[in-house]
Amino acid sequence: MKIALFSDTYYPQVNGVANTLYRLVRYWEQKGIECKVIAPKTGSNNVYETHTHSLPSMRFLLYKECRVALPFNRFVTQELLAYEPDLIHVATPFSSGLFGMNHARKYGIPMVASYHTNFDHYLSYYNLQWATSFLWKYMLWFHSFFDRTYVPSQDTLEHLTSKGFNRLSIWGRGVDTALYHPNQHSADFKRKHNIPQDCILLSYVGRLAPEKDVETLLNIIKGFPAEWHDKVCWMIVGEGPSEEELKQSLRSYPNVRFTGYLRGEELSQAYSTSDLFIFPSPTETFGNVVLESMASGTPTIGANSGGVRTIIKDGSNGYLVTPGDAKSFIDRILFLLMHPNLLKQFSHKAREYALTQSWEMIFGNLTNDYMEIAAQKNINTAS
Repeated sequence: MKIALFSDTYYPQVNGVANTLYRLVRYWEQKGIECKVIAPKTGSNNVYETHTHSLPSMRFLLYKECRVALPFNRFVTQELLAYEPDLIHVATPFSSGLFGMNHARKYGIPMVASYHTNFDHYLSYYNLQWATSFLWKYMLWFHSFFDRTYVPSQDTLEHLTSKGFNRLSIWGRGVDTALYHPNQHSADFKRKHNIPQDCILLSYVGRLAPEKDVETLLNIIKGFPAEWHDKVCWMIVGEGPSEEELKQSLRSYPNVRFTGYLRGEELSQAYSTSDLFIFPSPTETFGNVVLESMASGTPTIGANSGGVRTIIKDGSNGYLVTPGDAKSFIDRILFLLMHPNLLKQFSHKAREYALTQSWEMIFGNLTNDYMEIAAQKNINTAS
């Protein structure tokens, strides 16, 4: 089977979509499945594989560090016609995704889409609520052409169904339980990041931006009881447009550490060395970082919203808190810190759950679904 994957974000960009797609391509390579990735060129994508077509790109209006592809139709079309994909997978609804959808329609190629981002939730954080109606009309039109649209969680499926989407199917997310493991606890990691405290509260992992509700994170840290300041370290992993504002607001808090983006073993050490993961973002369609934290044996206190509530089993492997309610986050953190045996139980339950979420199974089911869709499309065309 030959697959063409269109996306406006891909490795080496750092976000959940890019990471998932990169891992999916690795899976295809291991299984001997041919693929071609059409994605925007970034400043450091010399590490791209030979099967990746890097498109010229420009900065995205809302995310200055992200790129939007500017496809040159003639060159991409020639490459795709020579490649002859059996199926086209579109991962983003703009730019390169539009081109992939139009190419599939023009040449009668089976096509699927994946829905990764609740853009409607993002608009209010950028004072763009007025665009919500237009956005949904566009998204409904765009996804109406696909043989299947994959969503990462039951919550997202129900959300899109209520908006009139059809032909939806859940494509969940997995985790590398060998990389993200409780045994990655590291004293060297603490020394490197100058963390003398015994207790580490991993306060965020990902893109530091308004739609991730970093304001609530700020209120949690500032509202934490003063008598705990010398006992805990708040560790923030990531970068983004809200980073400098957060640093300025927390400059008088010496127990806060900003590590920037971490990858691979160092990221796994950050999870494993921490006692709790605090994740206030209410806009996640899934929440890959929550699953990574659980695989590391680190329970999560997260916002009761989106895909995160599919992962966290409230009162078993973590807690779910009303989005934006900093006091409830603080109360749950303190409760677990003052009940270490319960925290240890949560840690075991978190790891147990993560062990059931295999990438191999998830990608295998997705690829089998591709084959059924392509076969059915060919039968319909022939008849």
